[in-house]
Amino acid sequence: MNQHPRALHGGTPPTAAAPALVPPALASLRARLDSRLDAPARAWLDRAVTEAADHPGTHGPISVWELRIAEAGRRCGHENADDARVLLLHAAHAGPEALAHVYRQGTAAERRAVLHALPHLVPGPEALPLVEDALRTNDTRLVAAALGPYAARHLDAHNWRHAVLKCLFTGVPVDAVAGLAERARADAELARMLGDHAEERTAAGRPVPGDLRRVLALTEPAATPTGTHGRSGKES
Repeated sequence: MNQHPRALHGGTPPTAAAPALVPPALASLRARLDSRLDAPARAWLDRAVTEAADHPGTHGPISVWELRIAEAGRRCGHENADDARVLLLHAAHAGPEALAHVYRQGTAAERRAVLHALPHLVPGPEALPLVEDALRTNDTRLVAAALGPYAARHLDAHNWRHAVLKCLFTGVPVDAVAGLAERARADAELARMLGDHAEERTAAGRPVPGDLRRVLALTEPAATPTGTHGRSGKES
C-alpha cells in the first residue's frame, strides 16, 4: 500500500487509517524535521516521499528514490539529510537487499542513513553485515550510527563488546551505544576487557577516559544476596 506524504507530516492525515502506516517514531521524526526545514525543502521532501511510496523497491540500475536520497543533503541541508533519507527509505519499503545496495553504492552520509533506518525497516538480523562493516571502519560517525537500536537487538555479545571498546579507542561517546546499560549489566567479560584496557592506558602514562569508568560501573551486577552471582557473560 502506498503511503501518503501527510502520513509522515505533522499535519492531519488524509484518512483515519493512515496513522497506522507510519511508526510513531518516524512520525515524530518528520514533525521535528519539518520544524527545521524551510518551505521549499518541505515541499521537496513531500514530493520525494510521494515518489518513493509510489515507486517502492528497485527499478532498473537506480530507482527514483535512490536519486532523491543522493540529493537530500543539497535539498534539506546536510544537518537534516540523515532524517530525510530515513523517511525516504521507509516510504520506499526498502528491504535488506535494497538497503545493502544503497549502503554499498552510497557515500558515507548515505551509509549512515541506512544504518539509522535499520530498526524501522528490518525486524530480523538479516542486515547485520552492514552493521559489522560499519564497525570495521575508522569513520566515527559511521561507527556511532552502527550502534543504534538495531545493533542493540541483534549484534552478538562478542562483537558488541568489541564495538564498545572501539568507541573508547576512537573517541565515540558511549551515549551513542543504544541499550548500553541493559547489555552491559553484570557482563563480567566486558568488565575484564575494560579493566585490561584501563591498565594498559595507565601503564603507558595515558589517562583513563571517563566513559570507560562509566561503562565499567554499568557492568556491576544488581545487588544480590550473599553467596549468589549474576550472569558472567564469559566468552568461550
